[in-house]
Amino acid sequence: MAAESLLRQEGAPIRVLLLEPNDVGGVVGTVHRDGWLVEQSADNFLAARPEGLGLVNRLGLADELIPVNEPARRALVYSAGRTLPVPAGFRLMAPALAKGILESDILSPAGKARLLDEANVAPAIGGGDESLESFAVRRLGREAFDRLVQPLVAGIWTADPARLSMTAACPEFLDMERVHGSLIRGEEDRLRRLGDSHQGIGARYGQFVTLASGMGTLPARLMEWLTAAGMERRRMRAESIERLADGRWQVVASERGLPATLIAADGVVVAVPAPAAAGVLRGVDETLAADLAGIEYAGSVVVVVGFSRDDVAHPLDAAGLVVPRIEGRGILAVSFSSSKFPGRAPEGCVLLRVFVGGALDPARALLDDEKIVALVEAELSDMLGVRGKPRLVQIARWPSAMPQYHLGHCQRLSRITERLNALPGLGLAGAAYEGVGIPQVIASGQAAAQRVGAAVQGMNRRTDWRVIKRSGG
Repeated sequence: MAAESLLRQEGAPIRVLLLEPNDVGGVVGTVHRDGWLVEQSADNFLAARPEGLGLVNRLGLADELIPVNEPARRALVYSAGRTLPVPAGFRLMAPALAKGILESDILSPAGKARLLDEANVAPAIGGGDESLESFAVRRLGREAFDRLVQPLVAGIWTADPARLSMTAACPEFLDMERVHGSLIRGEEDRLRRLGDSHQGIGARYGQFVTLASGMGTLPARLMEWLTAAGMERRRMRAESIERLADGRWQVVASERGLPATLIAADGVVVAVPAPAAAGVLRGVDETLAADLAGIEYAGSVVVVVGFSRDDVAHPLDAAGLVVPRIEGRGILAVSFSSSKFPGRAPEGCVLLRVFVGGALDPARALLDDEKIVALVEAELSDMLGVRGKPRLVQIARWPSAMPQYHLGHCQRLSRITERLNALPGLGLAGAAYEGVGIPQVIASGQAAAQRVGAAVQGMNRRTDWRVIKRSGG
């Protein structure tokens, strides 16, 4: 996204070079196999933010957009051997409908009473960062956290909620407490402002969309557009960056089997995971690199399995199933892909994506393929009544792929921004900073490109690059 934004900037001519040794798209990718459509990681994005839809429209992909199927616009929670719907009106940690809570079997009578008493819980005093677990337990009670909030949070961040920063991950709910004194009152006000079309159990899922041909189409089409617009790509890895005496930048890049290449550029956007960015920038600013290296990551495994519909007893009448940690199971969640979107499985079959690992269960993500598939088959048999062997098995391993917004993350970002402000022409982009969703990552790339473009044009430069030499060449 940084490359696209640079190429779209008006003013001086801009030449863009992309250094990327791997396939484009990062973790976003789609596999088409014998009538199955398998998403390797993200399978949709939130349409409520403009960045994702904006990119789709610019790339001419608007006709590909499809929403979550109406019958699947809800989530289930595994609870004591049953799959029960998330209470109507409950959004991550904000309850809006007392009736939905009272009719749910997920919580005990005492747990329901404690949750519905949330409006009487006094707001926190002081402005310090608070963990998501502390915030949710304080406002909703321990049982509501354990049985509702924790599994829903794990399905988004695969994080340890005792370390996850509310300020960084869920500022909207902090604002509800600050402005309304209550999550219940805050959510009621939000729904009133949105109107009747956003009421009900499926409201949130109605805001998610995907591409009919799969999310991998988005980076693939973007790469086509960038190439047509004049961007050059080289299958190289950036090893280090230095700032030259004239304020330009020198990138040391490596390519398999060849001497290192030195590339001079007016501006550089570093769009790699934070630990890799730390390694690349250590020679530029050790303090900046130390803060980048301090952003931790968690890993997970996505095990995608396809079955004959007759082999699955569960109706699969939801977007998916989340599993509370207190249930002691071996998986985090199951996405019912073929229920959510059409064209994901051959006729008469269903496609399930099962998530294993995360920050609280890292050992299971290290199981070999045979053991992890056996684990998934056993859990699906127990939870969803799946019989027989899958017709399709596809495993996507993502070690250290999900940034963790731990306590103090916003303060860390402030320090990073302060260091960047002293380095004109340098930008950072990616999921490590201000959001892990696809629209947020697009916004990150756009902001980095605008920063770099403004800096180099302010120095009356062309936003250019050139190869200086090959080391040893």
